[in-house]
Amino acid sequence: MRAMTGASSGPDVTLRLWGRRANRGSGGLPGEGRWFAIMWLVAACLCSASMLQGADEWPGWRGPNRDGKSPDTGLLKEWPEGGPPLLWEVNDIGKGFSSVAVSGGRVYITGDQNGRLYLFAFDLEGNQLWKVDVDAAWTRSHPGARATPTIDGDNLYLLSGNGLLVCCDAATGRLKWKRSAKQFGGRPGGWGYAESVLIYRNLAIFKPGGQRCIVALDKRSGKPLWASSGFSAGPEYSSCIAVEFARRSLIITGTREGLVCVDARSGRLQWLNNWSARNTANCPTPAYADGYVFWANGYGKGGVCVKLTASRRRVLGRQVWTTKDMVCHHGGYIIDKGYIYGNHNNGWSCLDLKTGRVMWNTRGVGKGSLCYADGMLYLFAERGGRAALATCSPRGLEIKGRVEVEGSGPSWAHPVVIGGRLYLRYDTNLYCFDVRAGRELTSR
Repeated sequence: MRAMTGASSGPDVTLRLWGRRANRGSGGLPGEGRWFAIMWLVAACLCSASMLQGADEWPGWRGPNRDGKSPDTGLLKEWPEGGPPLLWEVNDIGKGFSSVAVSGGRVYITGDQNGRLYLFAFDLEGNQLWKVDVDAAWTRSHPGARATPTIDGDNLYLLSGNGLLVCCDAATGRLKWKRSAKQFGGRPGGWGYAESVLIYRNLAIFKPGGQRCIVALDKRSGKPLWASSGFSAGPEYSSCIAVEFARRSLIITGTREGLVCVDARSGRLQWLNNWSARNTANCPTPAYADGYVFWANGYGKGGVCVKLTASRRRVLGRQVWTTKDMVCHHGGYIIDKGYIYGNHNNGWSCLDLKTGRVMWNTRGVGKGSLCYADGMLYLFAERGGRAALATCSPRGLEIKGRVEVEGSGPSWAHPVVIGGRLYLRYDTNLYCFDVRAGRELTSR
């Protein structure tokens, strides 16, 4: 069953670099005056839209909490022969490696077509609502759309491979404001900018790289509020996460110089772990649970685990273990009940979060990406379009169903499970499967 890929129930809105050129003078970063403290306190007292996402919301990269875990329940524990029922597919979203965001009854994704980066919106039946032109496509190493859109209430945020950050109306794609990484002295790594914008309270956070490696903007206006200090690093390809620890608000991310943690109010450096510094490429997003931060990378590097402690003045990060049993290129990892599950070279591993002890290594579907939902792991191979449902247990990985989708080349998009649906993006194609339990199941 295919979606009506040619249908469009909304205008073909074109978003180009309209409006005035960004004022470089406005890129100056204000100090922490009283006005900023008041603004922060107000924001802290209010729950941001991202904290109030509904049960069927996957507002951006790695889900509601950026941990790769879905709030869905009532899902299949085993798939029928041939895989779960296919609800719809779209075959012309352009080349890319980005994942879907699902919010407000819309499915958002990006793709490169004819030298341009486009943002697409579909309804939940796979009908195209609109398509907007965001920026020139990244055309150097590994061309294709990179970042996953981030939805926060009525706004959508996206960073292009060239470093253009746009804020658009989530309903129409209309441009509200834009900023460039160049305004903050940043320049892309060899594979372009690939991170997904983090929305935290009143902040839109991304990494231009350089002396002002991490920058926080007012999410409503795009006005710069702070830039990180105390270190300089290339941006690399990892996205930021927000962590609350010991009554402190922290932003943690991977950079060219390693794993860094800054204060979410000021951007001041809290700690930097350089175990992965100068690796060929640092791509995955860090994972946090129970006072521990885990970050694994590919190219033979492996993973590092940092334990957080709080002093009177700042939060400290102490390296507690490293491992070569989770060499993770792009596919990521999740933490559940004290165990880390993730891609390791051409297979999968489970590690104890506190000690790094290897619980198991197995091939599964081969090298790929994953997400977690309702006690199960959803695995998606980097090549060949193979996806699988598997148990999530430190006792071992048991495959409970398989399905294949079409595409070519490497797939670095992560699977998404939300609203009882599994979304798989492979190359120019997007697939949506029904993975709800308690229904008469018929595979494709």
